[in-house]
Amino acid sequence: MSADVAARPAEQVPPRQDAVGTRPDGGVPADAGAGPPAPYGGHRLQPAYYEPDRVPDQVARYSGTPDTLPVGSPAKVGVLELGYARTVHGTELVHHYQKAPLQIMRPLYYDPLRPDMPYTQLISTGAGILQGDRLRTHLVFGPGSSGHVTTTASTRALRMEHDYAVAQVDVDVGDDAYVEYLPEPLILFRDARLYQRTRAAVAPSGTLLVADTVVAGRLARQERNRYAVLAADLEVRRPDGTPVAVDRVRLVPDDGATGGLAVLHGHDVLATLVVVTPLAPAAELADLLHAELDGTVPGVVLGVSVLPGEAGAWLRVLGATTPPVAHALRLAWQALRLRLTGTPAPVLRRT
Repeated sequence: MSADVAARPAEQVPPRQDAVGTRPDGGVPADAGAGPPAPYGGHRLQPAYYEPDRVPDQVARYSGTPDTLPVGSPAKVGVLELGYARTVHGTELVHHYQKAPLQIMRPLYYDPLRPDMPYTQLISTGAGILQGDRLRTHLVFGPGSSGHVTTTASTRALRMEHDYAVAQVDVDVGDDAYVEYLPEPLILFRDARLYQRTRAAVAPSGTLLVADTVVAGRLARQERNRYAVLAADLEVRRPDGTPVAVDRVRLVPDDGATGGLAVLHGHDVLATLVVVTPLAPAAELADLLHAELDGTVPGVVLGVSVLPGEAGAWLRVLGATTPPVAHALRLAWQALRLRLTGTPAPVLRRT
């Protein structure tokens, strides 16, 4: 769904179409039958849609043909598109397309202090990310809308013997919109090969909180840094393409180690949080994060700084285990939510 459709007033949003393009009344689009027939699944099942425009060399070198289902098979391409718009009732989901293994149930409105704000949990029906998987999620928030998006549980990148996997997330934040995209951690199993790309386009008057957490393996099983490679790109830009924040992570373990002080320095959990907003000065947000986290969470090391152009602030957290890192991110989110909206963050539900 294009951003301009999501940005229309609710009464102008066209009726939602189902996965094959038929209308809710059972009819077919007016242009059906004109020109050559559309390929199976439409444009969403074409490589131009689910393949990234580039794959980092560290991951691309594993390209190959799986001995299971090949790339592009119906079970290997997951698509989720969600469009939100501001209405007289608050923010509502006005566009929804899903293809397994990606899906949602329905947005929840359980925050009594923000009854207008939906909380949406992304669900994967599979065991995890498998070799040859191509997953793409696109979230569009129209002008004046708000929302919190997370995942029901940690995402597992499973063992891969052929090819690699790609997981892409695109977030469009319209004028005066307020969006939080805070997924649960990514856990990298032995021999996992993953390219993860998160891209956001944020209007100058919009606000976005986006976070990412990576766990170096199944720590309870003493599986540390046995994945093959992780390439993770986090890119925040303005709608015209002007970069706001670009963070690239390349982890290629060597015999269970990922490097020295300049990489992870023996830590097993890496988390990043970026806040882009005009609602508060960047230096004030950085000071707020420092004051909230410095010395209050044992077992983590962290760094805070402002983004270029005073666009916002960012936070990096390292830890030996997941709980203290998750606690640090939660404190940061709560502090930012209170400062930017004037209301405290709720206790999140996972059911």
